[in-house]
Amino acid sequence: MFKYIKNDLPASIVVFFVALPLCLGIALASGAPLFSGLIAGIVGGIIVGALSGSQIGVSGPAAGLAAIVLTAIGTLGGFENFLVAVVLGGLIQILFSILKAGVIAYYFPSSVIKGMLTGIGIIIILKQIPYFFGYDKDPEGDFAFFQIDGENTFTEIFNTISGIISGNFSNGATIIALVAMAILILWNNVLSKKGKIFQLIQGPLVAVVLGIIFFVLTQGNETWGISAEHLVKVPVPESIETLGSLLSFPNFSVIGDAQIWITAFTIALVASLETLLCVEATDKLDPYKRTTPTNKELFAQGIGNTVSGLVGGLPVTQVIVRSSANIQSGGRTKASAIIHGFFLLISVVLIPRLLNMIPLSVLAAILFIVGYKLAKPKLFKTMYNLGWKQFIPFVVTVLGIVFTDLLVGIGLGLGVGIVVILIKSYQNSHFLHIEDKSNGAHKIKMTLAEEVTFFNKGAILKELDSLPENSQLELDVRNTRYLDNDIIEILEDFSEKAANKNIDIKLISERGVVENPDSYIQFFKLDKNQNPPSDDNTD
Repeated sequence: MFKYIKNDLPASIVVFFVALPLCLGIALASGAPLFSGLIAGIVGGIIVGALSGSQIGVSGPAAGLAAIVLTAIGTLGGFENFLVAVVLGGLIQILFSILKAGVIAYYFPSSVIKGMLTGIGIIIILKQIPYFFGYDKDPEGDFAFFQIDGENTFTEIFNTISGIISGNFSNGATIIALVAMAILILWNNVLSKKGKIFQLIQGPLVAVVLGIIFFVLTQGNETWGISAEHLVKVPVPESIETLGSLLSFPNFSVIGDAQIWITAFTIALVASLETLLCVEATDKLDPYKRTTPTNKELFAQGIGNTVSGLVGGLPVTQVIVRSSANIQSGGRTKASAIIHGFFLLISVVLIPRLLNMIPLSVLAAILFIVGYKLAKPKLFKTMYNLGWKQFIPFVVTVLGIVFTDLLVGIGLGLGVGIVVILIKSYQNSHFLHIEDKSNGAHKIKMTLAEEVTFFNKGAILKELDSLPENSQLELDVRNTRYLDNDIIEILEDFSEKAANKNIDIKLISERGVVENPDSYIQFFKLDKNQNPPSDDNTD
C-alpha cells in the first residue's frame, strides 16, 4: 500500500486541506455539532479508506446528505437519537453489500456520470467565488442551489459583485487568494515539470503556508487584515483530556421508534446511491482505469457509518470533490485517503489553533483549480460531437445539479437517458426498405431488429398502416431473437387489413419463406426464440 508513498503523501496533504473546511461546513449546514463533521472525515479516511476496494476514492461527510440530516435531527428529537439512525443505516448498507446491491452502479449512462462530474465542478467554482473575495459568511457545506439563509447560488454571486463594486469586501482575503491562485497555476503548469522537489512539495501546501504567514503579518491591520469570520474554524479543546467532551454518543433507548428505522433506511439508501455514483465517476477519472468492486465498497461504507454513528460522527459516503482532488494531485493508492484521515485526527488534537489561521479564500483558490479540472470547457464540445443522445442527458444532468442538488440532477439526467433509449428503441425496431416502385407497384422490405418489444409497437403499427394498396411486403425476421407477443398480435391484426388492401406478405425466417401465413402466433410458436427447427418439422 505504501509503494507509491512519494505520490500519495503530497496528494493526502491536498485532500486534507480540501476536506477540512468541507467537514466543518457540512456539519454546520446539517445543524450538527462541528466536531461531528471532523469525526466523519477521520472515519471516512482511516476506516473506510482501509476497507475500501477503491484505490483513489476518498470518503467523508457529504453535502448531499445535509438536508436529510438537518431534518432528521429535529424530527428524531436530538443529535444523540439521530446517531442511532446512522448506526442502523450502516448496518443496512452492510446488508446491501451481502445482497450484491452494488451492481446498480453499472446501470448509469456514461453521459450522466460525466454530467455529474461537470456539474459538481461548476458548483465548486460558483460556490467558492464569495469566499475568494472574503464576502460570504455561509457554511462551506452549503452546496445546494437554494441555501439555508434564503439566498441561492447566483444571488450570492450577485451580492459578491455588488460588494466588490461598493468596496464591501476583504482586501486581505482577496489579495492572498489571488497570490494563492497564481502559485497553484505556476506550480501546476511550470514548476512541477522542473524538478522532483516541486512534485514532492505540492502547490496547495505552499499556498496554505503563505496564507497563514499573511494572516499573522497583517493581523490587526484595518486594510489588509483578515477577520475571524473568513478563517477556518476548528473546535479547540482546552486539553487532550477534555477532547472527549466534544464527542456525542447514540441514545439506543429510542431504537424501537419506527421513525428511527425510516431515517436509517433513508440514510442507507441515499448514502449508498451517492457512493456508487462517485465510485463510477472516480473510476472514470482514474488514469490507471482500475475498477472498484462495488459490493466491497458498500461493505466499507457500512462499517464506516456504523463506527461514525457510534462515536458521534455524521453519515459518510465516498465524495467526488475529495476523490477528484486526490486524483488530480497524483494519488496512486488508498494510502493517500488513509493518511489524510490521520492528518485530520492529528491536526484536531495537536494544532487546532494553527488550522484556525488558514484563510478560507486560500482554500477557495485550491477548490477553483479542482472545479476547473472537473468542468473543462472542451468537455462540452466533446460531448456535443458525440451526438444528441449523449449531449442532452449530459447537459440536463449538469443543469439539474447546478440548479437543484446532486441526486435530483442525476435523477433528471437518468430520466432523459431513459427517454432517449425509448426513442431509439422506437426508431430501431425495424428497417423499412422500398425496393421497387415500377408500374405503381410497391415492393417493401421490413427487417425486424434483434429484439423487438412492446416499446416498438407504435413505430411498427404506423409503418404497417401506411403501406399502400396492391403492394408486396417482405417481413424479414431472420435476425430477430426476441419478438414480444404484443408485436405478434399486431401482425395478426394486420393480416386481415392486408387482405382488404390486397397486400401480399412474405415472411422470411431462418426456416425459409412463408407466403401470407394464416397464423403468425402459430408460426412463432413453431419458431420459438427464432431457433430453426429440424427439417422433419418444416411443414
